[in-house]
Amino acid sequence: MSKAPSPAAPPAESPPGAASAPHATLAALRAGHLTGATQLDLRGCGLRQLPPEVLGLADTLQVLDVSGNQLSSLPDGMGRLQRLHTFFASSNQFTRLPPVLGRCAALDTLGFKANHIDNVPAEALAPSLRWLILTDNRIGSLPDSLVQCTRLQKLMLAGNRLTQLPDGLQTLQRLELLRLSANRFARADDALPEALLALPRLAWLALAGNPFNHAQEQAALQAPTVATAPWRALTLGELLGEGASGHIHAATWQCADGTPSPVAWKRFKGVVTSDGLPESELAAMLAAGAHPHLLGMLARVHGHPDGGSGLLLPRLPAHWRPLAGPPDMASCSRDIYPADLRLSATTARGIASAVSAALAHLHQRGLVHGDLYAHNTLVDGAGGVLLSDFGAASMVPADDPLRTEALCRIDRRALGVLHAELGLHCDDPATAAALRAEAAALGCPA
Repeated sequence: MSKAPSPAAPPAESPPGAASAPHATLAALRAGHLTGATQLDLRGCGLRQLPPEVLGLADTLQVLDVSGNQLSSLPDGMGRLQRLHTFFASSNQFTRLPPVLGRCAALDTLGFKANHIDNVPAEALAPSLRWLILTDNRIGSLPDSLVQCTRLQKLMLAGNRLTQLPDGLQTLQRLELLRLSANRFARADDALPEALLALPRLAWLALAGNPFNHAQEQAALQAPTVATAPWRALTLGELLGEGASGHIHAATWQCADGTPSPVAWKRFKGVVTSDGLPESELAAMLAAGAHPHLLGMLARVHGHPDGGSGLLLPRLPAHWRPLAGPPDMASCSRDIYPADLRLSATTARGIASAVSAALAHLHQRGLVHGDLYAHNTLVDGAGGVLLSDFGAASMVPADDPLRTEALCRIDRRALGVLHAELGLHCDDPATAAALRAEAAALGCPA
């Protein structure tokens, strides 16, 4: 791990391509040299139309990435790609989710992040979808056909214009992760209908940056009790990492008493991320306060020459590590642990207790974490444990105890997943069994 903690990178929204250079892949495709290919990486090739040669791979193609082009439509023949499993078309010029996608019978993972989509036709959603990414578009409503996608595990809708959700959400019994941040939900019950809150597997939910929680976020952002650091008091060092919401640099903070302090400076990118808005993340960190098992902030930074927002975090020594890696394309919603990881009873129980205490503190402060994962759990190998990354954190609705409890229950389900995973890697059978029992009690699905 780098010297400073950085937000764990989200699962890649683009899978590895068939060649190291997409332009070389495009040339080989057009020359007829990729017969039988199962994957194509055509990112950033300046495409305005899908090359017709792609359709010639209908019998074999499983993964296609055309992100970062100028595409605005897809050919009707795309429906012939009956083995297409994963399709990414992020950062293009689509204004409508192509209806032809619904005819791709094997489609499992679909990513159209950062387009200009304001229309999602009912027929565009293949019932086979397990992972749907429509982040950072202009979508004002979703078709009722969404609830027919009963395989959905991850649904990423942050940064749109949604005001309501379709009826019938109770059919999405496998849904585990949902991002509704930075939309236009005016009331908590618009974003949180009872059918959604009752879903048995939902464990990772982000809601911040909507009109119904705007006042709470603004109150947190304007709180005068948080330390501030002038930009001129920082000496910037090397780039330590980059997460979904910002860059992290090593820095030295010349404190008011003249003492230099090693810190990490996180500068927000100022754009919609897969989890929501940087401003919402900052509000959550301010509202969270201090806890021995939370990676909290030290101070807000003001006076940056270009007006950028940022904050100071503790700079952790290099031996701190995430407990696991983030989910990959195959695992979808579950973290990737080292195959040989074995935890003693003391270590496993210590991690579980520390994260449980941190989560209870957040709930007492009126927050849900929304992204409680092993990859956001930092450990030092000697008993130190810190829960990090507030990118998906949300403030619970004020004066709505039923929804507040439902949101906390969803957060605790994620804690249950962590307990179950700790049990799988614990080398003490009795402790492993106890952790699995606790996971079940927290609502973790078997």
